[in-house]
Amino acid sequence: MTATTADSAQSVDLAAMPLVLMYHSVSPYDEDPLEVTMTPERFERHMCWLGSRGLRGVSVSELLSARAEGRGRGLVALTFDDGYQDFITRAIPVLQQYGCSATVFVLAGRLGGQNAWDSSGPCKALLTADQVCQAAESGMEIASHGLDHVSLTEADDTRLRAETVHSRAVLQKLIGRQIRGFAYPWGHVDARTVKAVQAAGYDYACAVGASAAIGRHSIPRTPVFEHDSGWRLDAKRIHFRLTVGNRLAVRRHRGNARSSQWSTCDGDPAPPPE
Repeated sequence: MTATTADSAQSVDLAAMPLVLMYHSVSPYDEDPLEVTMTPERFERHMCWLGSRGLRGVSVSELLSARAEGRGRGLVALTFDDGYQDFITRAIPVLQQYGCSATVFVLAGRLGGQNAWDSSGPCKALLTADQVCQAAESGMEIASHGLDHVSLTEADDTRLRAETVHSRAVLQKLIGRQIRGFAYPWGHVDARTVKAVQAAGYDYACAVGASAAIGRHSIPRTPVFEHDSGWRLDAKRIHFRLTVGNRLAVRRHRGNARSSQWSTCDGDPAPPPE
């Protein structure tokens, strides 16, 4: 994509939201109370479902750019939060098999670490610096999930700036490309965090649920899970169209800002009490 195209896409806000599916980890597992893991078999069925519906999975940046140019029909964004190592070993081979790409939201301060914030779930290894570069070279979009997976609505100004600005700088230096996207840890977003993400230079940001913050820097996503069969994905697609996939629904969400203060949108399980 040329710089001109990117600048043009960045200048356009979203009247209706695109369909963005939210994944985390793709791996065999015995138990996961947080439901962040999907088996490789189920994930492949999801890719089959996309093809059977005339859809193709792409990165968020590709989808937004295509929509800005009137080419977005049939495209669905696929996102993977946290940046688990199984994205390399399990997700990418299936994505490439089905001609898809995706966006992986990486924690720049935890490269090569583990998901310590999910103490009640299975311990999972996070992408190393070399694996992030490998994912980028494989055609996947690298985007930021902050530094340490903290709730930005609870962060002070110094921490908020580090999580948004510094994480972007770290990843840009690592892969040698612009980092265009951000995903709010835990799905927590309010007016202050949206402004911080915009000020940090991100072209877009993904939330989870819809709120008065809805827009290019708070794009709602549709979480998908191991139990989501084809008919459940069909139902979720219909729900998306009715709730955020049309102009009237988006206007309704934005209208809430006039009568009430923006609230956070809980997506991932809430942080455990300290």
